[in-house]
Amino acid sequence: QVRLVESGGDLVQAGGSLRLSCAASGSMFRLNVMGWYRQGPGKQRELVATITSAGTTNYADAVRGRFTISRDNAKNTVYLQMNTLKPEDTAVYYCNAEVMITMSLRNNIWGQGTQVTVSS
Repeated sequence: QVRLVESGGDLVQAGGSLRLSCAASGSMFRLNVMGWYRQGPGKQRELVATITSAGTTNYADAVRGRFTISRDNAKNTVYLQMNTLKPEDTAVYYCNAEVMITMSLRNNIWGQGTQVTVSS
């Protein structure tokens, strides 16, 4: 069974930085797209950023220029560097991955989430 485990969430002041990590473990053939989503208080879960196995990235308008997504394919890990944090970035951040369990079996999995709180 493939699992995603996030880490790095914390309480930080506005203008500060945090780096989130998400490591995939378990038996798998390949990790395809990996990404970060977030859900703020009273809001729906929304896309933050995604990255393909080849390194192509995509960002939500709200974070473009402040956040950077990257991945280490050898470690099955995706990162989210968050700079110039704002109070509106406060949310639970979830890691997501499209996993090829075998060459023909695909699954979409989520991590348990990590809390990011930005104080003003």
